Amino acid sequence: MIFRPRRLGAVAVALLLGTAGCAGLPGAAVDDTAPQPAVSAASPTGSSPADEPTSATRSAAPSTSSAGPSASPRATARPSARAGTAALLTQGDRGTRVRELQHRLRQLDWFSGDITGRYAASTVTAVEGFQEKRALTATGAVDQKTWTSLTSRTRKPTHDEMHNTLTPGPALMARGASGDRVRDLQARLKQIAWFSGPVTGTYAAATARAVEGFQGKRQIPVTGEVDQRTWDRLTAMTRTPSSDEKHNRTPRPSAAGLDSRCLTGRAMCISKSTNSLVWVIDGKPQMRFDVRFGSAELPTREGAFAVGWKSRDHVSTIYHTKMPYAMFFSGGQAVHYSPDFAARGYNGASHGCVNVRDLAGIQSLFAQARVGDKVIVHR
Repeated sequence: MIFRPRRLGAVAVALLLGTAGCAGLPGAAVDDTAPQPAVSAASPTGSSPADEPTSATRSAAPSTSSAGPSASPRATARPSARAGTAALLTQGDRGTRVRELQHRLRQLDWFSGDITGRYAASTVTAVEGFQEKRALTATGAVDQKTWTSLTSRTRKPTHDEMHNTLTPGPALMARGASGDRVRDLQARLKQIAWFSGPVTGTYAAATARAVEGFQGKRQIPVTGEVDQRTWDRLTAMTRTPSSDEKHNRTPRPSAAGLDSRCLTGRAMCISKSTNSLVWVIDGKPQMRFDVRFGSAELPTREGAFAVGWKSRDHVSTIYHTKMPYAMFFSGGQAVHYSPDFAARGYNGASHGCVNVRDLAGIQSLFAQARVGDKVIVHR
């Protein structure tokens, strides 16, 4: 899945022409669905492109402290693989700035393993992946545009984080706790398949094991207790549970709030405001699913469409990733199952498709949906 510098235009054209190929991939931050203010970012080399999004959480540039004389980037930026750009960080560099880069990439699941401070092959691969996802030239070297895009989506790591020192924070919830907040915790863990069984509101062994699994997967200190870091990561990946979810009720989907275009015939009624897909037949809701959409760069189109074709075992022709149970409704945009959505929740985005994380549910929907059925995507 590596873009080369001359391939980006072709991908953009393919998306516009409707080539089948959007798919949920790692590396998209929670705020992808909201455009960021276009303010410029200061650069270590003095450049400040004004066309890149920023946010209050980004730092102006890699931190100026270093681990020693070998720390990079050097005072004068080097040419990168693409003529006319300057590399701030590139393969072979070492030091605190590389540690910061690696941790920021890890926040978006592009980099895994220990933070080393060495810009080796694994870091190059992570940078290339991030660049491809953000429609940047995939050189594997960090230029100003790459750095600005990365810092707009991540927070500045702490010293401990950059040196693989995991220190848990004070417990917000732990064994023995009970009440509505524990119900909320259990329901959120259930959304991403870390907790099974009924929501009880009691923080017992099963809840502690679920929290431990969630923490270990995300390189959070494994305590089985919920600290602020654990809670922030969990809430970023999940939606607020309904009262029914917190009390083990399975209500039939309601027609209330559905777009009027969905109330006749057979329709997938997809709401961006509620992150939901409701399958409706003759005005009667049959099933409801959590869904997520494309990022600000590659948004899911809104409007009235129809299922054009179906592909059970589809693989993206653009991103070469699996899109099982795909039902295409607008060029290359489709409703399909996303294992990334199932694993990481809303801490991610698609390339414009409608991602579903309920595998059994979308298998049933795929079997029922027909070519020509309505697909209504609305706010």
